[in-house]
Amino acid sequence: MMSSELAKRKMTYVRLGQSGLKVSRIILGLMSYGSTEWQPWVLGEKEGIEHIKAAYEAGIQTFDTANVYSNGESERILGKAIKELKLPRDEIVVMTKLWATVCRNPGERYTAVDAAEEAGYVNQQGLSRKHIFESIKHSLERLQLDYVDVLQCHRFDPDTPIAETMQALHDVVQAGYVRYIGMSSCYAFQFHAMQNYAVNNKLTPFISMQNHHNLLYREEEREMIPTLKMFGVGMIPWSPLARGTLTRPLDSGATPRSTKDIWVNYLPTTREANAAIVNRVEEVAKSRNISMAQVSIAWILSKEYVTAPIVGTTSLKNLEDIIGSIDVKLTEEEIKKLEEPYVPQPIVGHEFLKRPTGS
Repeated sequence: MMSSELAKRKMTYVRLGQSGLKVSRIILGLMSYGSTEWQPWVLGEKEGIEHIKAAYEAGIQTFDTANVYSNGESERILGKAIKELKLPRDEIVVMTKLWATVCRNPGERYTAVDAAEEAGYVNQQGLSRKHIFESIKHSLERLQLDYVDVLQCHRFDPDTPIAETMQALHDVVQAGYVRYIGMSSCYAFQFHAMQNYAVNNKLTPFISMQNHHNLLYREEEREMIPTLKMFGVGMIPWSPLARGTLTRPLDSGATPRSTKDIWVNYLPTTREANAAIVNRVEEVAKSRNISMAQVSIAWILSKEYVTAPIVGTTSLKNLEDIIGSIDVKLTEEEIKKLEEPYVPQPIVGHEFLKRPTGS
């Protein structure tokens, strides 16, 4: 096993966009910790805290969650971990997100506005001023914190004026609830409109974009990444391992998550190009005697436009393996080999599901 001190020496820290905030080169995503009623592959409190502890001991001081993950349970677990493990608030970076409805029952999930309202969740979704203020208040209560470092909009809200959203985000910063703001998956024109409004009206701008990017999904390279470069915004991609697809051979069989997570099969590996990419990841991994996960993360770390990928795991062994990718430097030939089979993909991840995914 890698010692904690050795792991910490391996970890590096980088500024998030043009802000002064430094985040670890790998960010721990906390979607996997919460309640099995929300998703059957999710780990409970005890195991979640163990993973947070291991991550921090390995040098990861940046943690990303969302109010909707396990309907607030993920935030609560992170807050408890910070208290129990005595994680230094001056050092760690806590990131959370808002947009979707946080339901009263653990297994309840709504992403469509009409479905949420039919279930009695009025004004509890989107990026209205009311919902932003209520959401951050509840998040802070669950996290047991006075402020979060980065508050992110989980998705774009077409039903609320951009002016209202950006003013509200600025105001929660001014109120001291939030230090910085970020955006998550949306179209480049939507992000441009929001950021441009903030800049032109001297409001708090976004410092980060949490978008969907990996070897199997590179559509962000067309419009979003050039836009982020223009504004000097940091990129912290989610699903860098394509929900685990890039971590194992195609014929390795199913995992508990791969049979239940609705996002796993969004890019079917039966497609010729995707299968070719996974096979090439396996080839590079074998030639270097390292894991496929390390190859996949090393690829994303090789991109100058990436600040830090957000990784989630339910295995301490896999977490250690992923951290080891920091030492892997791919050659230009290897990068070309991995990227060559890629073909354009349908846009995925910019919107939540249109109908409820749970009862």
